[in-house]
Amino acid sequence: MRKLRKATSFGCGGLLILCLALAVISTISNRGLPTRPQPTDRLDPLDKARLEESIHLKSQLGESVWPGWGKMEIPIILWNQDYSFLITYPDQPPGWEVIPDDTFFGQFYYRQPSDDPQNFAVNVDERWVASIGTKYEMDASLIGVFQELLPPVIEKIFPYRLLILPSEVQISAALHESFHVYQAEVVRQRLEAAESAHKLGDAYWQADESMHDAWAEEIEKLSNALAAPTDQEAAEWVRQFLGQRLQRRSSQGLTQDLIDYERWLEWEEGLAKYVELAIWKAAYEARAYQPVDGLANDPDFKRYATFPQRWSQEVDQMKRQAKQDGETRFYYTGMAQAMLLERLMVNWKARILSENVWLETLLGAIE
Repeated sequence: MRKLRKATSFGCGGLLILCLALAVISTISNRGLPTRPQPTDRLDPLDKARLEESIHLKSQLGESVWPGWGKMEIPIILWNQDYSFLITYPDQPPGWEVIPDDTFFGQFYYRQPSDDPQNFAVNVDERWVASIGTKYEMDASLIGVFQELLPPVIEKIFPYRLLILPSEVQISAALHESFHVYQAEVVRQRLEAAESAHKLGDAYWQADESMHDAWAEEIEKLSNALAAPTDQEAAEWVRQFLGQRLQRRSSQGLTQDLIDYERWLEWEEGLAKYVELAIWKAAYEARAYQPVDGLANDPDFKRYATFPQRWSQEVDQMKRQAKQDGETRFYYTGMAQAMLLERLMVNWKARILSENVWLETLLGAIE
């Protein structure tokens, strides 16, 4: 018995030492977290390189991901907490100033103080522009979420470096937002209708409280379809997914407005999420593709090699959405349906832009 107590004592002591060592290592690691680029009134060289890569990636591989989008000229706003920067815009718009002694692609670019900046398509002087935060702002936002959720003791020692995103996340997110510009330019009325559907959110999420289990089954079938080894098996899981979706809506008595809320958000955000991941996948698979030279100095850029891990994380995240409130669920379910259409239906991209056509409509037409 004494030997057992002694072994237990040594075990607890060793565990305590290990925990203390990990806490020290984590604290030291956190001291080396990236700091906000300075100055903030112009673009940092790495931010320029990432933005240049977004433009380059779209120009080189965009047409293979979505015909018409790849070759469309789309200006971009890149913002930090202090300033928003307007890049590749043809002329100086009202309210924007030329940044002195600096250029992007050899051209002037513009700035104005950041005022509630957002990640979406925004209108600048009657022209649609893609808007996205810098990578530092994305990393800081994610770290901030964890700091708010963690208990005070853990919050001080949590290894936040694990949360630093690969640069590919920000690069592809910029293209996510640029696809919203494509939607605005090509099917303006549909995008406006999708935006209008957001007002139904309060009513939807009240109804959603009793649908979590049904949503979990639905998303599981969607996940199985994505993982199916053959097209035949994928198509069978698609049929089961659509059947489960129909049953959920019927048993819960969802109104047509709330059904359309799901469809609009999957169309609007799911397609953009699809483009975000499909362009990353295209770069991963294109052996001849060469990123811009400026990213050679970016420690967070992995040359798109981490796509398989990212894809696995995204599918896991989709599964977690079943019992979480918020529109993010439809980013994922829409993206997954688009990925399946890419696998199972020719010319689906032209059809999905037509009036009264939904992702689930096209999936239902698969034989």
